[in-house]
Amino acid sequence: MERFALFAVAFCAIIIAPSLTFAQPAAVSPEAVQNFVDNFATPTRLTGKVARWEDGVCPRTVGQPPAIANIVNQRVKDLAAFVGAPVHESQSCTPNVEIIFTSAPQELLKNVRDHDANFLGFTESSAERDRVATVTRPIQAWYTTLTRDLRGLSRIDSARRPGQGMTMSCFTCRARSSGSEEYLPHATYANVTGSRVSDGVRSAFHHILIVADPSKLQDYGIGPLADYIALLALTQINSLDSCQALPSIENMLAPGCAPKTQMLTINDAAFLRGLYKMSPERRLFATQKSEIADGMRQMLAERRP
Repeated sequence: MERFALFAVAFCAIIIAPSLTFAQPAAVSPEAVQNFVDNFATPTRLTGKVARWEDGVCPRTVGQPPAIANIVNQRVKDLAAFVGAPVHESQSCTPNVEIIFTSAPQELLKNVRDHDANFLGFTESSAERDRVATVTRPIQAWYTTLTRDLRGLSRIDSARRPGQGMTMSCFTCRARSSGSEEYLPHATYANVTGSRVSDGVRSAFHHILIVADPSKLQDYGIGPLADYIALLALTQINSLDSCQALPSIENMLAPGCAPKTQMLTINDAAFLRGLYKMSPERRLFATQKSEIADGMRQMLAERRP
């Protein structure tokens, strides 16, 4: 895979990656917090619930020199640990967050669409796969989710008919042998509690593909881009082109947004903390969003002087 120089900054500056510290938050109304959550949270296609990581996060970055790739990988893991997401401890883990820097992103996604369409996430038709595989942003992410039932049975979210299966491998691994592939059967889900509040079924991430075009990111340093990528690696945002009223790193690449920020904000971190404290088995999407908002408000209140 090609490697591209991206950051026009001194090497000594990029080695000192920003730590997970945030400015003291101002008082925020409950309505503003709920609006932030409503704009961020995304339901999965099959369960209508919010997905998050249940298996350990294992990032891999390619297309950049090792020093920069390591900073991005470490930023994802540090943020995950900070907000309560699981992190894979092994250095040899199979990557489930694959971050690719390439100046030909559409060519890459065409290849994904033609040969590894499962990395695009849930799609129901060839036309939808074409649409989903279209690159529209300088940094873009594709989410493969799974559904886990009351007994722990996991199935990849797919439009395939029951009984059909699929095979996924490590996308960025140089040698994708049959031994590194994972067969993923598809089935319906029947193991539930029957409760109207929590049904025992939850949505989780199985794989996230993040593609960044360095030719369109030359005005940004390693810190802001690593923050932005880390956010995408831990949650699926409803719309990356919508402006957030509260300060958010998401506004950095959204057109026409103000205020802009060059770092992960306390609002971003508080949303993630609320997400990873939320009960994943709640039956209703609205209930999950309310729990995320409660966790977000709690963290913001704790951080205020």
